[in-house]
Amino acid sequence: MGILKKPLKEKLICGFIYKETGVYEKAKKSLASRFGKIDFESREIDFNYTRYYAAEMGEGLKRRFVSFEKLIDPDKLADAKIFSNKVEEKHLYPGTKNRMINIDPGLICESKLVLATTKNFSHRVYIGKGIYAEVTLLYKNGGFKTLEWTYPDYASDKYIDIISRIRSLFTAGKSQKSHKKP
Repeated sequence: MGILKKPLKEKLICGFIYKETGVYEKAKKSLASRFGKIDFESREIDFNYTRYYAAEMGEGLKRRFVSFEKLIDPDKLADAKIFSNKVEEKHLYPGTKNRMINIDPGLICESKLVLATTKNFSHRVYIGKGIYAEVTLLYKNGGFKTLEWTYPDYASDKYIDIISRIRSLFTAGKSQKSHKKP
């Protein structure tokens, strides 16, 4: 019989897709007010891996990632997705239900990147409150590995480099805490 244990805290990240930098800045500020200090922000990247969002959000989309200094309990991922959806709802194109920004929260730990979504599919697990989660990248043998369902952008070297840098912040923070004297 297994012994129930409280899971270790993990690093919250958010990926943003947007057209207007001002909308991104406002959304980022809303998330920071909820989740605390941002300890990493990627440079702006052209989002040209898919046209999935073009009809809703327009052409010339950009992508950025941020991570938060304070680690969270993994069971809070659903709450993070619900909050990010509310932030998206505050930023709709006037007179429409079309979003000006898409926010994808996820968790990084030593072994994986998990993303939250409202959409069910064969490889996703329900985590409560209308939210599903999927392992998007695995960390093995010193690097992130893709899976058959990994989104093309997350499979790119650019994104894997960013996710790896955020993972390094997570592992460095864990190492520093374990070396502190009581």
